[in-house]
Amino acid sequence: MLERVEDAGAYADLALHAALERSRLPAGDRALATELVYGTLRWRGRLDFALAHALGRGLDEIEPRVANLLRLGAYQLLLLDRVPDAVAVSESVRLARGAGLERAAGLVNAALRRLARERDAIPLPDLEDDPLGHLVHALSIPSWIAARWIAAYGAEDAARLAHASNAQAPRSVRANRRLVSRDALLAELRERFPDAQACRFAPDGIRLGRGSPEQAGRPAHDPAFLAGRMTIQDEASQVVVEWLDPQPGERVLDACAAPGAKATAIAERLGEAGEVIGLDRHPRRLELLARDARRLALANVRIQRADASRPLGGLFAAASFDRILVDAPCSGLGALRRNPDARWRLQPDALERLAAVQRAILLRVRPLLVPGGVLVYSTCTLAPEENEAVIDAFLEEAPEFRRAPAPPPASIAGLVGADGHLRTLPHRHGIDGFFAARLERVR
Repeated sequence: MLERVEDAGAYADLALHAALERSRLPAGDRALATELVYGTLRWRGRLDFALAHALGRGLDEIEPRVANLLRLGAYQLLLLDRVPDAVAVSESVRLARGAGLERAAGLVNAALRRLARERDAIPLPDLEDDPLGHLVHALSIPSWIAARWIAAYGAEDAARLAHASNAQAPRSVRANRRLVSRDALLAELRERFPDAQACRFAPDGIRLGRGSPEQAGRPAHDPAFLAGRMTIQDEASQVVVEWLDPQPGERVLDACAAPGAKATAIAERLGEAGEVIGLDRHPRRLELLARDARRLALANVRIQRADASRPLGGLFAAASFDRILVDAPCSGLGALRRNPDARWRLQPDALERLAAVQRAILLRVRPLLVPGGVLVYSTCTLAPEENEAVIDAFLEEAPEFRRAPAPPPASIAGLVGADGHLRTLPHRHGIDGFFAARLERVR
């Protein structure tokens, strides 16, 4: 998995899920494999700093396959207490030989042995004396992201955000309110997930917590999921639908719908008289939405393959939707704990390219909303270029829109600032970092 992420640009969550589904590993080994992949990716910055000490040179001078072997071994030595040092070293050497890297076996053995001996003496940069170095080398945040966070939140809050971004993401689900109440589903799930708790902000949400050995890491195999009583969805994602607040009988457009958790959440609120149209340009991802709608027995979901950043006039009449959700493609800087490889894939110049696409989508859906209708724009990023700047530019170009003055639902009132924008942060709210602006068409 580490090689596929490094060499082929694979997305770790998708690649790992597919590999585990094909494997015959027992539950404990599945959990260990997941921890090794995600942990090594999360902490790559810190691992590279420590390995540079052990090697006497940077990992950029090491063959990439060997560097990944070293990181995998170093993660077990530095940050995982369940694998004995001798086993971590010997398994790394065995993997080098098994991968045809016999020439590097001696280097792997020597570097990891030295790291095991000297790990407590490696001087990590201190937050007070070197805030940027601390975030980069101790907390494994790329320097350009770390610098932005320090500027936006201050050193101490940026460090807390970094810690939260390195934590294991909680698993949350959404009760299908058409079939079951949250309380009833929570009582059922606690038989299999003893630590399950109601979500703090999402009224249909449940945080699963620790599961039984058979269920660990596999909520999609749970009887409640298979029967359509719940959907896997992060709490922050659920909060966006709460901010959209779709009403029974309305017609709603989800302009960037796949893989579909928000679209099905909207559909559950609309009732049989309402309809949600889910757009996306990726046919395979649209099929995930269609499959989920079937599982949830939602007949009021219609899917349409289309790129929302291109003209949509041929698909829909003007003023034909009561509400529109633009959950735009973004950098994902608010969800690094869920996608630990994203921090290494993303480059600073991506933000403006993404912002251009985001602005284009808003302008394309602009004429489709009825006067008096509500448009919610959301991202899972913390970058102002993709959030506030996009909304400001849109409002300048679309004078028929304004920030919606209506008060938010009580469950999320504490997440909406004085400027009317919803913001969540992992270290403050315990959920992914999201931004959402609620706009109203006034004419």
